[in-house]
Amino acid sequence: MEAQAMKHRSEVTEALTWDLTALFENKREFEETVQELQAKADTFTQQYDGNIKDAASMIEAIKDYEQIRKLATWIGQYATLPTNTDITDGEAMERARYIRNVLAGVSAKLSFFDSQLTANEEAVLDEVAQQAPEYAAFIRRVKKQKAVQLEPEVEKALAQLSPVFGAPQQIFEQARSNDMDFGTFTANGKEYPLSFVLYEEVYMYHPDTEVRRAAFDQFSQVLEKYQNVVASAYYTQVQKEKTMATMRGFDSVFDYLLMDQEVDRELYDRQIDTLMNDFAPVMRKFITHVKELNGLDKMTYADLKIDLDPEYSPTITIEESKDLVKETLQPLGQEYVDMILRAYPERWIDFPQNKGKRSGAFCSTTYEKHPYILVSWTNQLSDAYTLLHELGHAGQGLLSNANRSLLASRPSLYLIEAPSTFHELLLTDYLKKHTEDPRMERSVLSKMISKTYFHNFVTHLLEAAYQREVYKLVDAGKGFDAAKLSEIKRSVLEQFWGDAVEINPGAELTWMRQIHYYMGLYPYTYSAGLTIATQAFLKMKEEGPSMVDNWHEFLALGGELIPVEAAKVAGVDITTDKPLSDTIHYLDKSVDKIIELSAQIS
Repeated sequence: MEAQAMKHRSEVTEALTWDLTALFENKREFEETVQELQAKADTFTQQYDGNIKDAASMIEAIKDYEQIRKLATWIGQYATLPTNTDITDGEAMERARYIRNVLAGVSAKLSFFDSQLTANEEAVLDEVAQQAPEYAAFIRRVKKQKAVQLEPEVEKALAQLSPVFGAPQQIFEQARSNDMDFGTFTANGKEYPLSFVLYEEVYMYHPDTEVRRAAFDQFSQVLEKYQNVVASAYYTQVQKEKTMATMRGFDSVFDYLLMDQEVDRELYDRQIDTLMNDFAPVMRKFITHVKELNGLDKMTYADLKIDLDPEYSPTITIEESKDLVKETLQPLGQEYVDMILRAYPERWIDFPQNKGKRSGAFCSTTYEKHPYILVSWTNQLSDAYTLLHELGHAGQGLLSNANRSLLASRPSLYLIEAPSTFHELLLTDYLKKHTEDPRMERSVLSKMISKTYFHNFVTHLLEAAYQREVYKLVDAGKGFDAAKLSEIKRSVLEQFWGDAVEINPGAELTWMRQIHYYMGLYPYTYSAGLTIATQAFLKMKEEGPSMVDNWHEFLALGGELIPVEAAKVAGVDITTDKPLSDTIHYLDKSVDKIIELSAQIS
């Protein structure tokens, strides 16, 4: 696992990059569509402003509005996706800024639509949902919006200001992907290149302890230099959210942010508190075993992501991943497998590492178009987990888009991570089935813990626990600086890991590493989604094809149902803590099995 100096974007193999021509064949078509969008927005305003008076006119307006939203989505994707693969591309950045302003102008022009919809009596809205059931979920949200809708001119101004409201996230991304120069570091008498992506994708998992810890120290030293500007960007973000909450009549920023997810505070708090209290001992047991097997003098924060058995860590090429994806997803049926495998010939996926590419991974789905997936491939088995995770998002996006209107196609954030982590569980199950070697079985189980659950039940949980404390400060009218954020983060880490892990200097700066903090109450939803995925997966193992049908139905729901009702379609009741408790118990048994296999192997 040796890191190479990063290539420039122009030097990577084009066949391994994503193909944006599925959105627009060329820039000319893109620019013509931008003009078409603006013209349609003008026509829509002239036709419907002040003329939405009954259910019939409302249905016609919604249909036309949906078409405008579809064009806006395509345009936004085409303009912003390239900035994720190379933030140093000045032309791409300028195009993205221009389109953000265009879309903000369109949103401002159409803001009257939401205002006039919410001004209607609920009986009229109910009539729309009855006559056009494809828009029932959209109407459900309109009815909830009635209570928090501001005056039309205020809503128009807020829509126009959307690029400004998005500035904190853009500042953060520029800082970490463009401005931070991590230079090199030395370990074992050798010099190594370092970047944000190289640390997050390579060195964090490096089997050589000296390399791993030296990389962490250098990485942390560079982060520290930027802590004040990043803290300022984050402070602006949360103050914006608190201001919006107050303007819309919410006493708490939590209630404001949870409204869009359509879940209550109880579900949010339960997810964080239960994992912090009940799952922490399971992970301490696991990480202590990792320390013992690796012969470490101590387990530091810099060591948390190492493999339990680094000498037995399979590698996988991009080409080999095709067969692995094909075999892993067989339990979901051949039609589903064929749909997902289109990702390779149609170039949905951007694989290369290059300078200016953002760290991490994501899947961006687009209505009536194929999804786009960003990863940074390093030929590790963990990359296959990441890819299958993102392909899970792709599968849900394709099925919900095919079965729902655009206005009802996106699920609640509370559900959004269930399909992705379900794929990861299928991968672990496939790998376990195809080995009788106890060392391989242990490797697979440890990958399930260290990749699927560590990432979603620990990394993002600790983000959520930290984030909750920040929002509590804001709700209380208090501010914060970089030092306060580091204090909060360190406290959360120490609470979770206890004496099992040394929280060494630099760990407290983890709040600087994740863009999720600029996406509202997103981090906790990873564990919520994985709880649903785990219980649905275990049911599928027990019940077979009937549960597969239920899962397909769940994937196709989009935003048709609120989370509590949608989870029931997947056979999971999230109104109680039983699914989460059962999942923690399943993981506890898995860790015990890993320890048992280690004893057998030795």
